[in-house]
Amino acid sequence: MTTPLLSLTWTDHVTGRQGFLVVDRLVRGVASGGLRMRPGCTLDEVAGLARGMSMKEALHYDPEARYIPLGGAKGGIDCDPRDPEAYGLLVRYLRTMRPYIESCWTTGEDLGLTQDVVDRAAGEAGLVSSVQAVYPLLDDEADARRRIADAFAVEVDGIGLDELVGGCGVAESVLAALDRADVPYWRTRVAVQGFGTMGGATARFLTRAGLTVVAVADIKGTIANPAGLDIEALLAARDAYGTVDRAALRPGDRELPGEAWLSAEAEVLVPAAVSYAIDVTNQGRITARWIAEAANMPVRPEAEELLATRGVTVLPDVVVNSATNAWWWWTLFGDLDADADAAFAHTRRSMRALTDLTLARAEADGTTPRCAAHTIAADRLAVISDRFGWHD
Repeated sequence: MTTPLLSLTWTDHVTGRQGFLVVDRLVRGVASGGLRMRPGCTLDEVAGLARGMSMKEALHYDPEARYIPLGGAKGGIDCDPRDPEAYGLLVRYLRTMRPYIESCWTTGEDLGLTQDVVDRAAGEAGLVSSVQAVYPLLDDEADARRRIADAFAVEVDGIGLDELVGGCGVAESVLAALDRADVPYWRTRVAVQGFGTMGGATARFLTRAGLTVVAVADIKGTIANPAGLDIEALLAARDAYGTVDRAALRPGDRELPGEAWLSAEAEVLVPAAVSYAIDVTNQGRITARWIAEAANMPVRPEAEELLATRGVTVLPDVVVNSATNAWWWWTLFGDLDADADAAFAHTRRSMRALTDLTLARAEADGTTPRCAAHTIAADRLAVISDRFGWHD
């Protein structure tokens, strides 16, 4: 584990709350990674996420594509995004980090923050864009900015394309794993923790593929129905933070405690909310065969070791939830236009190929998918280094 290139802790002079920035490495002088806001966020957490971003970027390297992966970075703020002080804190954080955002750190939405909030706060902080550091690497900045703006304006069934591509990627990773195991979709049950952007979109794509979502957990608890939940109705009944209005529940839907999703009778678990959701204690409640990490770092390493001994496969976050980040760059660099069908098709192809490669490497090496993904990322980082150089 290498020491990050840059690690900062910031204390807000108004509230006393802390924020963090970690740049793991730069490629062509730039690093990519979102900004999260959650109570209890720590520097160690942000450093782990930044390392993960370096791998996510490398895993999507395609020498034939216009998009050339960047380095990895991450930002974090220790605050509940629902707190009345949260927005002002975000603006002050971005104002402080402005020199880095202008020069080397491209950022955007992550846990607790949506892109529209980040964009609004960035404007108040005097920034042109939260991704302006990448502009000098573009062939045609004006055309690229128009293309990404058009892409963010695309909606599918009333939901923004930017809110759907990540879940499309998670779903495709799950489907690839099922196909390799020759497990039919119609016999596969799913439990999802977190019903915001990533969890909600993942549930939608898996349901439309023929899987049955039997449990959804949000901040109020778990909603369960062994016969399957009406995902479209629940999506329509959620607020901006992914909390479902319980008035939308059907007679067969049950309200259970928050951690009930862990022990749901399901073949697939999708933790799509917070980091460290599965630890050495609660992993024993899991009976699922696969865990697809839609969130960043939801399974603690010690828990993953115990799960592996019980035959539970963890599909790692650096693969599973990487499509949102990749879609930004595919679009900005010109590999994709602002078109939903093209975005979903490209995402499915890329995520299936990456998942298949990861699982095949794990089988060949006799290791876990996470170890396999790290090996693949290291190989691709070496190629990127030889071609473009980096600072680490």
